[in-house]
Amino acid sequence: MKSIGAEFVEKTKYRWLGVSDQQKGVPPPPLEKPADPSRPLIDLPDPRSVRVRPVDLTEAIAVRTSVRKYAPEPMTLAEVSYLLWCTQGVREVAARHATLRTVPSAGARHPFETYLLANRVEGLEPGLYRFLALSHSLQEHDLTGGVARKVQEATFGQYALTSAVTFIWAAVPYRTSWRYQERGYRYLFLDAGHVCQNLYLAVQAVGAGCCAIGAFDDDGLNRVLGLDGEREFVVYAATVGKTPVRSAPGRTREGS
Repeated sequence: MKSIGAEFVEKTKYRWLGVSDQQKGVPPPPLEKPADPSRPLIDLPDPRSVRVRPVDLTEAIAVRTSVRKYAPEPMTLAEVSYLLWCTQGVREVAARHATLRTVPSAGARHPFETYLLANRVEGLEPGLYRFLALSHSLQEHDLTGGVARKVQEATFGQYALTSAVTFIWAAVPYRTSWRYQERGYRYLFLDAGHVCQNLYLAVQAVGAGCCAIGAFDDDGLNRVLGLDGEREFVVYAATVGKTPVRSAPGRTREGS
């Protein structure tokens, strides 16, 4: 008897696929979840206007590491705007009802909704926000007290209380399976890797570090975000914060 993982790989091979909803002429799903008209929107600074430190790509790759300890210094809203653009920024809405973004995605389907837990961001009240990529704005999602602790508990105590901001990526699988059927579930996790790697490289331009989080209580974190766990569910997260600086040159790093 095959393990669940092996069965997943087997049953998502092309030979098991039938006719996709796209091939049937079913209209594509929305490019993003609509904004909630009852909740305030926050316009983000234009990422093209954000001044960041030039970082050579080879240098960024060579020094890339996971940073788990953060300075108490807050991040600016402009820096957060820049990181959101680097990880899910929309360059173009294409005629074929797809978005071209700053990261690759299978079939340009871009299945992710980005949620932000803001702890220390200038101009933002602490709490959870959702990124609206098409308008490059944020919407309040949950600003109740204690939400940061709930995120930390759902991620098994991993740095969500000490980070300046925590990125949480939730997948809407039908955006991808509309075209690729069950094989689309494979692509969700490949796409998540593209997104988080961009974050690892981009944080260096704003004097910050990050740490990817793949270990979390799926049901618990979905509940914190108010997700049903089927039509939308968390697949990845990453904490971000300013990098501590020692008295001697160099940064404190604990990485992998």
